[in-house]
Formats: sequence, structure tokens, C-alpha cells
Amino acid sequence: QVQLVESGGGSVQAGGSLRLSCVSSKNTFRFSAISWYRQAPGNQRELVASMSGVDNTNYADSVKGRFTISRDIAKLTVYLQMNSLKPEDTAVYYCNARTSFIEYWGQGTQVTVSS
Repeated sequence: QVQLVESGGGSVQAGGSLRLSCVSSKNTFRFSAISWYRQAPGNQRELVASMSGVDNTNYADSVKGRFTISRDIAKLTVYLQMNSLKPEDTAVYYCNARTSFIEYWGQGTQVTVSS
């Protein structure tokens, strides 16, 4: 069983920054991909950023140039650095890790951006 624990959410003003962390109970290279999703009230959960292979990254168009996904192998941690935050970034952010057979989710962390 894999556990993912997110932290780092909070409330910031527009233009501010936050760094989310996702600590995995297993080495992140065990997964085919590890990603950040978000879900705002009334909206479907959407992919924000993902990392696969040897640090191949992919971003939603809405966050390109503002968000960066990275990992610290020794700390079993994946980060989401979020800069130039906008009110529309307000959502619960979830960490996701998947293999060919199964995927795991964290409990989520709330990010609120005020104008």
C-alpha cells in the first residue's frame, strides 16, 4: 500500500506563491507517473502537472510558466511550486501516483487565492 501526504496549502493574495509537497511512502521512481490534480467547487478534477520517466514534465496550459513540478528523490517528495497565483487557481490540490495497474491519491490540500 502506498501513502501520499500533501502539505503546503493555504491562503494567499493574487500574485503570491506557494509550494505544495507530497511525501510518498515509496520511492517515486516506482511509479510510471506522479502528478498534481486540482478540483474547484462545482468543477471536475483536472490535471495540473505531471512527471514521468526521468523527469519528463507536462503542464496544463493554464499553469504553464507559473507552476513547476519537481522531486527530491532522497526525501521521497514531489513538489509543486506555484508562482503568480490567480484567484482561479483556488481549489483542493491532490497528489496522484500511478503504475500500470493502480493509482493512489493523497487526501488533498486547500489552496485559496484572493484578489
